[in-house]
Amino acid sequence: MTETADQARTRRRWVTLAEVVAVAGVVIAALTLYSNWADRRADQAERVATATSEARDKARVDLTGTVEAGGERITLHDARHDLSDVTVAFPQALGVSQQSPADAAIDSSWFKSAMLKLTDGGADDRTGRLPVLVTVRYWVGDSARTATSIQDVVWKTEGRRLLGRSFKLEGLRLRQRGGTPAALEAAWAKEKPTS
Repeated sequence: MTETADQARTRRRWVTLAEVVAVAGVVIAALTLYSNWADRRADQAERVATATSEARDKARVDLTGTVEAGGERITLHDARHDLSDVTVAFPQALGVSQQSPADAAIDSSWFKSAMLKLTDGGADDRTGRLPVLVTVRYWVGDSARTATSIQDVVWKTEGRRLLGRSFKLEGLRLRQRGGTPAALEAAWAKEKPTS
């Protein structure tokens, strides 16, 4: 049996159609492979970003202060970490030396007389903020970390009938994460009370 010209064209057309279907299948398979690879790569990047974010959150210190002893001291604590060492630095103009208490606290006796002297001659009932540079040492797992921040110690003076004015601590507010002595002095320049 010999093939006619029409039959030869039909056979070539079917062969060509089969080749087109095969090439389309290869292209679809390649696109699927690329899509799966891109999805895995995106998932891996997301996992790395999540792990990095969680590690950063674990390492971050969020100091809070609790006023105790009728406004005489503020106890410092962090919900995620035990604070092992705390150092509190004051603006130079106050003439108060840096303090490193055994327990994590800010005591009003360190700067009470300096603040009363600074605010003497003005109104008896006043409130204000004293910026301090707080450096804490803490542990994240087995590694020791150090964090600094500028915190505002909120204070209040009240006039009394006898014995002059009282000085009490009202709270602690975060002013800036991180911090340097120069940043502390700049914050003090903004908050310094005038008599």
